[in-house]
Amino acid sequence: MFEAVGFLAIKLGVIPSDFSYAGLKDKKAITYQAMVVRKVTPERLKNIEKEIEKKRMNVFNIRSVDDSLRLGQLKGNHFDIVIRNLKNQINDSANLRERILEAVENVKNKGFVNYYGPQRFGMGRKVHTDQIGLALLKSEMVKAVQLFLTPEELDDPVNRAKKYFLQTEDAKGTLSLMPEFKVRERALLESLHRFGVTEEGCIQAWFSFPHSMRIFYVHAYSSKIWNEAVSYRLATYGSRVVEGDLVCLDEDIDDEHLPSSKVHLVTEEEESANTYAIHQVVLPVLGYNIQYPKNKLGKWYQEVLSRDGLQTCRFKIPTLKLNVPGCYRKILKHPCNLSYQLIEEHDIDVTKEGSHIDEATLSLLISFDLDASCYATVCLREIMKHDF
Repeated sequence: MFEAVGFLAIKLGVIPSDFSYAGLKDKKAITYQAMVVRKVTPERLKNIEKEIEKKRMNVFNIRSVDDSLRLGQLKGNHFDIVIRNLKNQINDSANLRERILEAVENVKNKGFVNYYGPQRFGMGRKVHTDQIGLALLKSEMVKAVQLFLTPEELDDPVNRAKKYFLQTEDAKGTLSLMPEFKVRERALLESLHRFGVTEEGCIQAWFSFPHSMRIFYVHAYSSKIWNEAVSYRLATYGSRVVEGDLVCLDEDIDDEHLPSSKVHLVTEEEESANTYAIHQVVLPVLGYNIQYPKNKLGKWYQEVLSRDGLQTCRFKIPTLKLNVPGCYRKILKHPCNLSYQLIEEHDIDVTKEGSHIDEATLSLLISFDLDASCYATVCLREIMKHDF
C-alpha cells in the first residue's frame, strides 16, 4: 500500500504525506479503499488512470471532498476468501465436509481470540516491525534505522543493498544499489545521505516517512505486547472474568475509541456473582492514557515494560512528533454476516499410462465482516487450526 501511494505521489507531483486514508491494507490481497489526496484536481487524477493500470491499480469514484481522512476512522473491513485444496489435519479421521462446517459454525458462534495478525509485524525472518518500534520508543534512532535496513538471508538486489549499507554506512552508494520500487528505503537513504548517519541525521531520516508510517512501527511493538498479554490472560484465568479484570461497559463503541470512562474494573463481588462475560473483557494496548488490570496481569505488564527497558517510558516521542495514548482491545471478537459455501472442483489427473483419474478437491468460499483492526488471518487460523 505504501508503495502504491509512493508511485501515485510521483505521478501526481505531490508527496506521500499529501495522501490520507482510514486504514492500512494488506500486501497479499486484492484490496479496495477510500483515499484522499490534497492539491490534486479530479481531472489530474483521471489523466493518469492509464498509467496506473500498468501497476495493477485502478482509481474509481473520483470526486472532490471537503476533508482529509484519518487513521482510525475505519468502521471495518469486508473479506471474500477462497481456501483451496482442503484436507483434513493429519490424524483426523472425521468426514471432511462435516469437519469444515463444524469449524466455521464454531467460530461464528463462539468467536476467536482477537490477536493482531502476523502482517502487523512484517514477514521478515530477521527483523520484525515491533523491534523497530521498541528502538523508536527508547529514542535509539540510529539503531532503529539500522534495524529497518537489516537484510534478510536472501541474495537479491534489495538485500545486497541493505547489506552494503550495514557494512559501510555509505548512504549514497546504497542508493545506487537500491531498486527504484523500494520507495520507503530510498526516501530514508536520500535523507541519510543529506543529513548523515548520526542521531540527529536519523531523526531527520524518519521524517522522510509520513506520520502514519512512523506511528505504525510503534503500534507494532504495542501490538506484540498485547498479543503476549492476551495469551498470558487466557492461560492464567481461562474464560472466567475475575477481580481486577477490565471490562467494556458499552457494547456499541468500537475498541480503538473506547474511553477510560467506559472501562470498568471488576470487583470481588462482581466476580462471585458472574456479572460479566468473557466477551466483555478488554486489555490495554500500551500508551500514556490507559489503566492496567489490577490482578496478575497488571504485574505482568510492569515486568514486560521493565524487561524491554521502558519502565520510565512516557509513550511520547517529541523528536518524531509521535504521541501514543494507547487504547483498549476486546480479547474476543466475532465475525459478522458470515456466509460460506463449499465448492467441489474436479481436477483431471493424467497418469503415465494415459488413464484419467478424476479427483475432486474441495474449496471453501467464505465471506465475513470484521471490525477495524481485526485480522482475517487470525479468524481463519482459528477456523482451520493452522498457522500461516
